[in-house]
Amino acid sequence: MLVVVALLELHIEFAESLKDKRMVVKSLKDKLRNRFQISASEVALQDVHQRARLAMAFIAHDHASADATLEKISGFVDSNTDATLAGWTTEKLDFDEMADL
Repeated sequence: MLVVVALLELHIEFAESLKDKRMVVKSLKDKLRNRFQISASEVALQDVHQRARLAMAFIAHDHASADATLEKISGFVDSNTDATLAGWTTEKLDFDEMADL
């Protein structure tokens, strides 16, 4: 079993205020939570109008299903938000190895 964590950075070109940004970020977080049953939260750049950094986490049974879910999330973000995906990083932690610590 894997714990998968992903950080993504968004560029929200049209945002002229934090209110504009919040609309995009809140909508995307809600859509991600509902569609993929994952945890999602804004974790940085809260005071920057046109940038947002989100963290997501979920559990996967194996690397193949984790990769498939990450690919679906990436495609979903690209097609379901007014923001541009500016960066993406992931980390997979093997839960079975963590239990041995």
